[in-house]
Amino acid sequence: MENRNGYIGVNGSKVYFEVSGNPNGEPLLMLHGGLGSLNELSSIYQYVATDYQLISVDFRGHGKSLLGDRPLSYRQYQEDIQHVLSYLNIDKYSIFGFSDGGIVGYRLAAQEPERVSCLVTLGSQWRLEANDPSIELLGGLTPDFWASRFADDVAFYESSNPEPNFPKLVDAVKAVWLDTTESGYPYDMVEKICCPTLIMRGDNDFLFSLDEAVALRLKIAGSSFANIPLTAHSAHQESPKLVGEMLKQFMSQHKN
Repeated sequence: MENRNGYIGVNGSKVYFEVSGNPNGEPLLMLHGGLGSLNELSSIYQYVATDYQLISVDFRGHGKSLLGDRPLSYRQYQEDIQHVLSYLNIDKYSIFGFSDGGIVGYRLAAQEPERVSCLVTLGSQWRLEANDPSIELLGGLTPDFWASRFADDVAFYESSNPEPNFPKLVDAVKAVWLDTTESGYPYDMVEKICCPTLIMRGDNDFLFSLDEAVALRLKIAGSSFANIPLTAHSAHQESPKLVGEMLKQFMSQHKN
C-alpha cells in the first residue's frame, strides 16, 4: 500500500487517516492523545518509518476528523479505528499510542488479541480511581486554558478541521477522560493483553503516576516498563530520540 490519505465515513462521522512509511513493512498503528492530532506523533516517525507501514488516524472530532453527533468515548474511538483498519484491509498490526491513544490501544489489544502483534504506550492510564488527582485537573480544564497552553495545536485544528468547534470538542473530550463506565478505561480488561507490551511514562508525568504504571505492569503478563527521564506527559515531544529509539528497539525485538 503506497502513501495515501483520506476520509472514511463511520457512524455519522468522517474519520481522517494517513498511510506512510514502508509500504511493505508491518502495519504500525499510530494513535495520538486527547485534543491533539496525528501530527503530534511526527517527531518519532523517522525512527520507525523505514521498517514499518505507519497507519495514522485523527480521532473523531480531532485534527481533520468530523465530530459527528455521537458522544465521544474510548469505545467509540476504538470502533472508529477498527473501521479504518477494515477499510485498509489490515488484519494484523502493532500499536504505538500516546495518552488517549494508548488507552484505545489497551482496549484493542485486550479485545482482539489475535490481531495485535505488539503494543507500546506512553503516558496512558488504564483506570480512573475515585481519588485520582487528575480528576480535578481534567474536570476544570477550559478551552481558553488549552488554547493558551497549546496555541499551535488549536490553530492547526481551527484551520484544518472542516467543522471546527473547539469549545464543543473540549466538553466532549472531558467526558471521555472522566468516563468510568465500560465504554471508558479498560480497567481489569488489561489482564487479557497477551502481546509483547512496553509501558512508557515521563518521569514527571502528573497524569499517569509511577504507582499506576507499576500496577499496570503487574496486570499485563510479561510486559516491560520504561520511565523516561527529564520529561513529563509528552515525553515523545520532549525527548523524541529517546522515545523513538526505544520504540524501534522494542518493536524490532518482537518482529514476527
